[in-house]
Amino acid sequence: MKILMFGRGVIATIYGWTLQRAGHDVEFYVRPGRAATYGDAVDLDLFDMRRRVWGRRVAEKWPVRYREALEPDHDFDLIVLSVPHHRLPEATAFLSPRVGRATVLVFGNLWTEPLAAVGALPPDRIAWGFPQAGGGFDADGVLHGGLLPSVVFGTLGRPPTDREQAVRQAFREAGLRIKERPDFRGWLWVHFVSDAGMFSQGLRRGSLSELVGARGDLREALLAGRELLPLLQARGVDLRRHRGGLLPFRAPTWLTAPALAWLTTHVPPARVSLAAHDDPDAEEPRAVCRDVLAEARRLGISAPRLEAAEPLFARAGRPLSPVRDVVEGKS
Repeated sequence: MKILMFGRGVIATIYGWTLQRAGHDVEFYVRPGRAATYGDAVDLDLFDMRRRVWGRRVAEKWPVRYREALEPDHDFDLIVLSVPHHRLPEATAFLSPRVGRATVLVFGNLWTEPLAAVGALPPDRIAWGFPQAGGGFDADGVLHGGLLPSVVFGTLGRPPTDREQAVRQAFREAGLRIKERPDFRGWLWVHFVSDAGMFSQGLRRGSLSELVGARGDLREALLAGRELLPLLQARGVDLRRHRGGLLPFRAPTWLTAPALAWLTTHVPPARVSLAAHDDPDAEEPRAVCRDVLAEARRLGISAPRLEAAEPLFARAGRPLSPVRDVVEGKS
């Protein structure tokens, strides 16, 4: 399969490497002028958990190929679109006249209605998924991260189409297990409020990296997420369909907070993925918290912990230019 990764952010890079290692033809779309800046290889320092419980460390210089233009008559089979949720409108507006014959995998957070979120992208060309990987680039451009053995795919109330099945097969060929979520809309929103809880505490400490092993902060993050469960119900999410995802919020925090603290301290992929989020100026955590709090207020749902953190995310950071920063993975 010929695959285009939209941008060279963390998720695009990790899964681009994974898919290419499985024999797929992978390129990256970047804005004009960036290919020369990036160079012809990415320095990787990853924990790969596909075959080992504790992960296999991968440290290598991976040669990559870039393109700085995308014409409608391209021959890509799949475009992987993984950008911060608040940058999705610019990305979809750019891609919609350039889809060609490709399937577009929307691969990340959403807080609006999924079909509305993708704008003018043709609905019959879309596959829905969510990465199970994370990390960040350090000051020297090295990508430190972790890759879990599974990846999430979902649908919006109907079986996967042939296009969607083909995308799933590509990820299976890369050694990843597929976790199916039939109520993908609800699953995404559960994940989103979970992020809001974590981000609110990360902002209070300066960045998510400060939550590694921090039992008290992780407890507050879980409680912030718990306070947002009524918001999910108010938005029409059937919480009974997401018992597994909600268990960390419903279980006693005297049990879950120490477990998370231990995991982020002793399990390399969990530690690395969290520790790599050390940018105090990252916009995505602020945007997630702002959007969740705005919706809670609109629906009259009390969210005291998120409200207490509002001074930390009330205003956006520097303006981002359309497409340019999106494809660079900036948030």
